[in-house]
Amino acid sequence: MNKKPIVAIMYDFDKTLSPKDMQEYGFISELGMKSEDFWEKSRLNMVNHNMDQILAYMLTMLQEAEGRMLLTRNIFNEMGRNVKLFEGLETWFDRINLYGEKLGLDIEHYIISSGLKEIIQGTEIAHNFKEIYAAEYCYNENNIPIWPAMAVNYTSKTQFLFRINKGVLDVTEHKGLNESTPDNKKRIPFCNMIYIGDGLTDVPCMKLVKINGGHSIAVYHDDRCIADSLISQGRVDFVVSADYRENSEMENTVRTILNQIAALNKVLKLHAKHMKNLLAD
Repeated sequence: MNKKPIVAIMYDFDKTLSPKDMQEYGFISELGMKSEDFWEKSRLNMVNHNMDQILAYMLTMLQEAEGRMLLTRNIFNEMGRNVKLFEGLETWFDRINLYGEKLGLDIEHYIISSGLKEIIQGTEIAHNFKEIYAAEYCYNENNIPIWPAMAVNYTSKTQFLFRINKGVLDVTEHKGLNESTPDNKKRIPFCNMIYIGDGLTDVPCMKLVKINGGHSIAVYHDDRCIADSLISQGRVDFVVSADYRENSEMENTVRTILNQIAALNKVLKLHAKHMKNLLAD
């Protein structure tokens, strides 16, 4: 029995699936801070300590919470419940999965984000993702965050494309990730990938997917200037509003890409059949 082709749809989170940075839905306001003040302190940590940008915001969260707010994994999860999502996402995944099924495709959804995994895990859509790759803390025996376990910046995001490509999804597994793998043994070829993101931090992933035969979509909310610059520079294939409702431009664009992927896979299977017949003669 032939296996269905698998399609990976990969999403950034902040400003791709949600209108604002996730820290702005509870964490910053609970501290009585303004959003711009928090991000400025994070920037200063980055500059003063010559620190990675993601590690800087993770440190700033712990510093600002100390003595003012208890932080645990469960509390981060609870913050996720307050994260506002773009319209249509509550039914988006089921609709796209069903459409893929009609085309003979298996659809898998992944998060690749510089945001905090624990907050994303608390959102109402978290169960739709096969894997959530994002920044994460290490916790002590009291479930208190003590150290970064994972920091995902704009360049390290690309490793997760290769993990998805090869089917090496466990972030602690490196041998299989770095071993040479024939293209026909890779679980999800790049041509079966769709990357959806909103800005410059997504460019390495967008470009990598695009140049390897997949498709990249830049989304925008109010201002489309950044998204338009990405398509004009050849970094993405499409610019689409972050509206995930039924019959939206986003849904129609993804459906069109899935149509192409399904057709290409049929052509490749037909070619393989003809080659097999030729060798049998």
